[in-house]
Amino acid sequence: MNAIAPVGISAGAFLGRGKGDGPERRAAAAFLTQAGLPRAGVEAWKYTSLRHFADVPYATPPAQVDAAEVARLLATVETVSGLGAGTSRIVLVNGRFDASLSRLPQGVHVTAFAADPVFADWIDPCGDVGTALNTVMADDGAVVRVDAGVDAGALLLVSIAVAGDAPISFHPRHRIDLGAGARLAVLEATVGVGNYLHNPVFEVRVTEGARLTHARLQAEGQQASQIAVTHAQVASDGLYDSFNLTLGALLSRHEVHAALLGERACVHVNGAQLLDAKQHGDLSSIITHAAPNCVSRQTVKNVLAGHARGVFQGKIHVERIAQKTDGYQMNQALLLSDTAEIDAKPELEIYADDVKCSHGATVGAIDPEQLFYLRSRGITLSDARSMLIRAFLHDVVHLLEDTRLRDSLDLAVEAWWNQRNA
Repeated sequence: MNAIAPVGISAGAFLGRGKGDGPERRAAAAFLTQAGLPRAGVEAWKYTSLRHFADVPYATPPAQVDAAEVARLLATVETVSGLGAGTSRIVLVNGRFDASLSRLPQGVHVTAFAADPVFADWIDPCGDVGTALNTVMADDGAVVRVDAGVDAGALLLVSIAVAGDAPISFHPRHRIDLGAGARLAVLEATVGVGNYLHNPVFEVRVTEGARLTHARLQAEGQQASQIAVTHAQVASDGLYDSFNLTLGALLSRHEVHAALLGERACVHVNGAQLLDAKQHGDLSSIITHAAPNCVSRQTVKNVLAGHARGVFQGKIHVERIAQKTDGYQMNQALLLSDTAEIDAKPELEIYADDVKCSHGATVGAIDPEQLFYLRSRGITLSDARSMLIRAFLHDVVHLLEDTRLRDSLDLAVEAWWNQRNA
C-alpha cells in the first residue's frame, strides 16, 4: 500500500506548515513534494480519492477554542462510551495535549509528544501518505508507556476538534509502548465540529507477553475528514487486540500496518463501519507474519445506507520463515439502500508452505423473510430492522476481548441507530 503517484495537486498547503527540520521530516516532505497526494487510480487508493480536500487551505488550529463546545463534546464521549467519572483519560483539543482536562492514570508514564518529538526508527516516514503527512506536520500527541508486569487497566484517549470559520488540520503523533507482560486497554474516541482534517498516527509496540486492547470510536464531525494510520509491532506471546468503529466524518480512512515479529504473537484487526448519506469509509490493512506459530484475525462488517460507500482492503503477508501461520480475514456488508456501495479487496501473499490462511467477502441486503417473520409477531418495521442490524453487528463487536471496551462500542452503536431513526 505504498504506491503514490503525482496527481497535479499541491501538498504545499501542508508543507508550508512543517514542524521542524529533522531527517524524518525532510524525507517525508521531499516524498510528498515529489509524489503529491494519491489519486484513486493508484492501487492502494483505488477506491478512495483525496481530491475533495487536496486544495483546501487548511489553517493551523487557533490558540483559543470555545471551552463550552469542548466541554459538551467531552461529555458526549463519556456518555456514549459509558466511561465517565473515575476513568483515566488523556484529552487532546485540536491535536494538542490538554493537561487541564486529562486525568492521568497511576502507574503509567504519560508525556506529550511535544516535550520530546522523536519518531520511531522502525517506521518508514515515506511508507504511506498518511504517515508522511503526519511526519511533516506533527507537533503534539500522547506518549504512553507501561512498565513490565504492570496491569494499567482502562484508559480513555479523547481527541476533540473545534473548527471555526476556516478549515483547520492537525496531525497528532501517538505512541503506546508496553513492557514485557504489561496490560493496557485503550478506548480512543474522536469527535468534533466544523470542517477539519484529523491525521493521527499511532506507533504501537507490544513486547514479550504483553497485551494491548485498542478500540477506536471514530465519531468525527460530518464535515470532517480523517486519515489515520496505526503501526504495530508484536513480540513473542504478545497480543494486539484492536477494533475500529467508524461512525463519523464525510471521508475517513484507517490504515493498519501490523507485524508479528515473535513466535506465538497474535494480532486482531477487527472493525465495523456504519455509514449513511454521502459518507465514505475506508479500512485498509497489511498484516505481516514474520515469525512462526503466529495468529492473525480480521473481521470487518459494514452497514451502509443512503449514498454511503464502504471500502475494505486487507492483506495478509506471510514471510518464508513464518511456518505454522494461522491467518483469517473476512469482510461482510449489509446494504440498506440501492444507492449504497461496498468495495472489498481481501488478499493473501504467502511464501511459507505450512500455513492455514483464508479470506472472503459477502454482500447482501436485509433478508425479507427474516423481516417478515419479526413483523408477523407484532414487531414494528423500525424495531425489526434494528434487531436484524444489531444482530449482524453483534458478533464482530464481541470479538473484542475486553468487556469494558466492548460495552462502550455497544453503546455507541445503539446511539448511532437511535440518532439515525430519531
